[in-house]
Amino acid sequence: MSKHVKYVPKHRSAPAPSRVAQVPRQALRSTVVLSSLAVAATGVSVAGGVVGSDPAVSAADSVSADAASPVAAAVDPDDATTGVELVTGSAVLEERQPAVSRSADRRVASDPAKVAALSADEGPALTRTEDIADLDPRSIAQSLMGEFGFSSDQFGCLDSLWTRESNWTVNADNPTSSAYGIPQALPGEKMASAGADWATNPATQIRWGLGYIQDRYGSPCGAWAHSESVGWY
Repeated sequence: MSKHVKYVPKHRSAPAPSRVAQVPRQALRSTVVLSSLAVAATGVSVAGGVVGSDPAVSAADSVSADAASPVAAAVDPDDATTGVELVTGSAVLEERQPAVSRSADRRVASDPAKVAALSADEGPALTRTEDIADLDPRSIAQSLMGEFGFSSDQFGCLDSLWTRESNWTVNADNPTSSAYGIPQALPGEKMASAGADWATNPATQIRWGLGYIQDRYGSPCGAWAHSESVGWY
């Protein structure tokens, strides 16, 4: 009888991995692949953005750089105060801008009384009447000489003549001859032809005396020369 050969089972091949175990590995590989693709895409996008940037943006950056360059060129690196001077100059230019006149702020409320007085079309005129008789007799004579055609250079002779006769006194009365007034009219009543107030008004007396000199001597200097000659006129 043959010996019984012990049965040795044949080894089976390694069991195939289960579907459940393969899923995580595939997911991991997919994740790695997708991450790599994402990184690559990002790099392409960045490179594309740099290379194909918007011309307007590049131009704006260039303009900004150009605008800044004159200021940088104007600043002397050896002069630390240049920047301060530039700022100060800008401030001075701003201060030199024409200021709005403040005259409107200085207007004061108008006084109704003044407004009415200034805007009135017609109103009482303020006048001052000065009587010539109130002036100094010499001033009266100077103002009246032109009426009789006497120039101002004749006043010296007239002043000397009437100073001798009456010292320019309105009520000067000569007791020996009855001569009266500034011109020493003889008699004094003769001066009534120049005005009823001949006894008290120096202007009336002077007007009469100038007329008398004009008729008799032609000029005050002619009358004075006669008086110098004979002592009267």
